[in-house]
Amino acid sequence: MAFESLTDKLQNVFKRLRGKGRLTEEDVKVALKEVKMALLEADVNFKVVRQFTKAVQERAVGQDVMNGLNPGQMVIKIVNEELISLMGSETTELPLKQGNDITVIMMTGLQGAGKTTTAGKLAGRLKSKGRRPLLVACDVYRPAAVTQLQVNGEKQGVEVFSMGEKQNPVDIARASIEHARNNQQNVVIIDTAGRLHVDEDMMQELVNIKEAVHVDTTLLVVDAMTGQDAVNVATTFSEKVGIDGVILTKLDGDTRGGAALSIKAVTGKPILYAGMGEKLSDLEQFYPERMASRILGMGDVMSLIEKVEQTVDQEKAAEMQKKLKKMDFDFNDYLTSMDQMNKMGGIGSILSMLPGIGNKSRELEGMIDEKMMNRTKSIILSMTPQERSNPSILNVSRKNRIAKGAGVDITEVNRLVKQFEQSRKMMKQMPGLMGGKGGRGGLPGGFKLPF
Repeated sequence: MAFESLTDKLQNVFKRLRGKGRLTEEDVKVALKEVKMALLEADVNFKVVRQFTKAVQERAVGQDVMNGLNPGQMVIKIVNEELISLMGSETTELPLKQGNDITVIMMTGLQGAGKTTTAGKLAGRLKSKGRRPLLVACDVYRPAAVTQLQVNGEKQGVEVFSMGEKQNPVDIARASIEHARNNQQNVVIIDTAGRLHVDEDMMQELVNIKEAVHVDTTLLVVDAMTGQDAVNVATTFSEKVGIDGVILTKLDGDTRGGAALSIKAVTGKPILYAGMGEKLSDLEQFYPERMASRILGMGDVMSLIEKVEQTVDQEKAAEMQKKLKKMDFDFNDYLTSMDQMNKMGGIGSILSMLPGIGNKSRELEGMIDEKMMNRTKSIILSMTPQERSNPSILNVSRKNRIAKGAGVDITEVNRLVKQFEQSRKMMKQMPGLMGGKGGRGGLPGGFKLPF
């Protein structure tokens, strides 16, 4: 997850602030000096860092904070509010016309930023909200760019308009609007060509498309892993072509995250979405307050809840809850829960959104043996449907056959069966967790099981 190093450094600073009964002006200055260094190391624009720390200091040395009951906590609150302000304060929605009126969106960006994949992700997202999108292949230069968009469109169930690689992109864009109008499609997403670096030919082509077609929204796709370069690219595109918003890609990678904290402040253009993975479903609305919460290690429970609602099959979840209450869950349910977790982005994605765990998610994820999880799945898939439904029939000969089928030693099969039985016993001893007598149908604090 992006910001991991920044989160660690900020949490260390805040830990020292919390430990002080009273704060002096010098305490605040020392803490902010460390915050400043942490932000610069995260590749945040130096002018943005200077403005940010100045704003925090002006608020933090006020009488209300210094004389408050919990001054350390107040400083953290101020840092959180200023981070939100830095990234845009409010969530910016993609403006869309109503009814059959066509909204034209032009995707721009450098080659390698993930523009074509993001176009497919955006089309899928809009389709899930009831829109009728059309993807338009205007990158006629990069080998297989048209094919890539067609593959993405097919996966999302979205039509791709293409006129091959020998037509002028301006003509393709113009013809796509007519095609959308004739086929009752109300969102046109134009995937334009990128280059390895900013050049005049690329910029002129984008300007030509905007002159030939009424573009409602121009989105710039930038790679968050390029750090400060992403901000420079955004500034150049904003000045030469004109952009209305930004989509940050690869925010799930080992990026320092400076782009997310700098782009809005430098360009004045909001971040609309964040690419959080390689799957075509991994495009999240960008919420400044949630991102600030993640950066400060406070988790992002709202995004986790939304992810559960979007990916978990509610009928299966209800069925699973009933089984857990009756204590008759089996290996089929074990497989289902593993699949649900994978759909949500895996254990790392889930851990990064939990309060107090965000910056330790990589460490915790590293303690989970992925190979062991794959072997566990192989063992369960080597069982017959009857064995999965009724684990009590697993005798020695059946276990030997399962071990051979999964390519593992029988001791691993025995270990899995033993763990399974222990889980059942543990749940019987915790009726509150399952919603039985003495329980409230959930975990402490009202949280329910995620399946």
